[in-house]
Amino acid sequence: MPVPVVTIAQMRQWEEATWATGRTQQQVIGLVGSRVAREAMTLTRRDDAILILAGKGHNGDDARAAASCLSERYAEVLNVQDPESSLSAVSATLARKPALIIDGLFGIGLSRPLDAAWQAIISAINESGIRVLSVDVPSGLNADTGEALGKAVNADVTLTLAAPKPGLLLTKAEKHVGRLIVEPDIGLVQCPIQSDQLWVLPDDFYGYPPRRPVGAHKGHFGHLVIIAGSLGYHGAGVLAARAAQRAQPGLISIYTVPPAYVPVASQLQAVMVHPWMVGQRFPDRTTAVLAGPGLAASDLPSDVKNAVVTLWRESEMPMIVDASALDWLSHGQVRKDAIRVITPHPGEAARLLGASVDSVQSDRPAALRELSRRYGECWVVLKGRHTLIGRHEGPILINSSGNSHLAQGGSGDVLAGYAAGLLAQPALQREVQRTLAYAVWQHGAAADLLTATRRNWVIEDLLDQIGNIALRNFASN
Repeated sequence: MPVPVVTIAQMRQWEEATWATGRTQQQVIGLVGSRVAREAMTLTRRDDAILILAGKGHNGDDARAAASCLSERYAEVLNVQDPESSLSAVSATLARKPALIIDGLFGIGLSRPLDAAWQAIISAINESGIRVLSVDVPSGLNADTGEALGKAVNADVTLTLAAPKPGLLLTKAEKHVGRLIVEPDIGLVQCPIQSDQLWVLPDDFYGYPPRRPVGAHKGHFGHLVIIAGSLGYHGAGVLAARAAQRAQPGLISIYTVPPAYVPVASQLQAVMVHPWMVGQRFPDRTTAVLAGPGLAASDLPSDVKNAVVTLWRESEMPMIVDASALDWLSHGQVRKDAIRVITPHPGEAARLLGASVDSVQSDRPAALRELSRRYGECWVVLKGRHTLIGRHEGPILINSSGNSHLAQGGSGDVLAGYAAGLLAQPALQREVQRTLAYAVWQHGAAADLLTATRRNWVIEDLLDQIGNIALRNFASN
């Protein structure tokens, strides 16, 4: 099950419900320590030195509990009770350049601005250049609001416990949070909190997509039509088509403007490539349409735009609109019985809403819901750090995979193509949100795997990996 986003007050309520069953804080702390140690070992190598900075609260207890679980590492625990007297010891230890700092100074209970002495400790951590793993929340950060309480640790990774907290997801907190990993299993009882924002875990996709029937043929898995590519932007259409192939729909046809036909057709084999014609008709058994990748040429025929808009308003087929084609859509209703999806990045979302990028990023769930309302109550995949998947009402799923190496040209085309390839399959149209969330997760998980093995990977490498990520490799995250 996806994990709900919980506030500090709700987290306390959850803990109290746990203590009421007889489970003790020490039992939970021991389990948390093992989880922190496990993450610390993925960030370090054998014989590396790890500095544990532990405060006097339970956050410090969690960090201290990790020390005994750090096998084949040199762990040094520095208990920081009084910041003024501890600063010199912290500075001296940082000067020895350990491979990792485990930050356990303050947890979610911190509610007051830090004084100058504590800020000096945090400045020393931030200026050291050493990688930081923060336990539950970067010390000094308000987990509800995402505000630094005077100053906050700039973590490389934050391992938050049980469930994500709202402040950790905010754009203004990202420099402090770094990569956010949720550890759902810390020994608490089943979560009693309901939320409309849910953090997606790899476990949520076990058994999905369902196994293919042994006697199936390509007609069972749909026919995707892609309207993409123009002069100077033909690569986007090729990327989208090749990504759609990785989802394995039965058939794929791509329609591109005549000046782009040769470069598109020369790079595709199994995909059927057609030059766009006025009054273009599509195969009778088309099961989904993707429009937008690479449709950016200034001399694009108006017939292409008109066809996309008409399909969006009237077609009974599922349709994904991405990239340049997003700007062609107008407000208003579409067919109630048809699946509609838009996949904007924050800049595109801002244009669609007539707002600034900052306003979109300051409240991404609200931006998603407003986009859905304006564009026919469609599904929205709002891309960015922790891509969101949802509609004007109902749960919003928050993606847990991916990293900043996805910030390359063509990344969005790969996602759009892969998602469309899945959505073209009739069996996967029954759970639209889950299908879209799976596409987003696979896209991010492929990037995570590539980044773990090589730093100079390119989008063509992403094409080779997407759809092939084994869930068991990510079960702990």
